[in-house]
Amino acid sequence: MAATGNRSATITLPTDEQILIVRGFDAPKHRVYKAWTTPELVRRWWSGRRGEMKVVEIDLRVGGRWRYVMEAEGGFEVGFHGEYREIVANERLVTTESTRARRRRTSPSPTRRSTSSLSRRRRAARRSLSSSSAAARSSAT
Repeated sequence: MAATGNRSATITLPTDEQILIVRGFDAPKHRVYKAWTTPELVRRWWSGRRGEMKVVEIDLRVGGRWRYVMEAEGGFEVGFHGEYREIVANERLVTTESTRARRRRTSPSPTRRSTSSLSRRRRAARRSLSSSSAAARSSAT
């Protein structure tokens, strides 16, 4: 089991598919719990001044889902989502978490245009090679 820690968090890897983060806060338990379970409060701290929260949805029940979407600096939209696995009010939250980032497009993607141009050039080169091969075969006969 790998572990690293500092004054406020300890991270362990109990299995190949789990990350356990234990953090200590200089605040009463009920306030920390409320900060994690109240959409208006999550909106205030989640992005850590790296962007703006666009979506904060919390279905606080075992099996319920949570979803946050942040518009990060640099034009990226980052989505976080998961499911509540265990809830003990003011004591413990166990959730899954997945993250997805994508660049917001304001105009057609230059990569897409380049790919299309490249595809057209490849097709033209294949036609040219096919024509050259057919010409070479007919001149050989």
